[in-house]
Amino acid sequence: MDMSAAAMIGAGIAAGAAALGASLGNGNVISSAINGTARQPEAKGTLQTMMFIGVGLIEALPLLTWVIALIMVFVKGV
Repeated sequence: MDMSAAAMIGAGIAAGAAALGASLGNGNVISSAINGTARQPEAKGTLQTMMFIGVGLIEALPLLTWVIALIMVFVKGV
């Protein structure tokens, strides 16, 4: 198997796994924020702020994985 083909397969698997993990993480964060708001409605603002920070940090993983995947595919000699 050619190294560029293996890099493309690896990049696709890595990007897919990162997207799956991020979607599961986002679902957990948002679910917990909704449960917290339902239990304590007066803390909605604080929970919403923490939720957005958490979702932003979780979304950083697939973006970094995508960049690394592009580097693997298009940079020769990696």
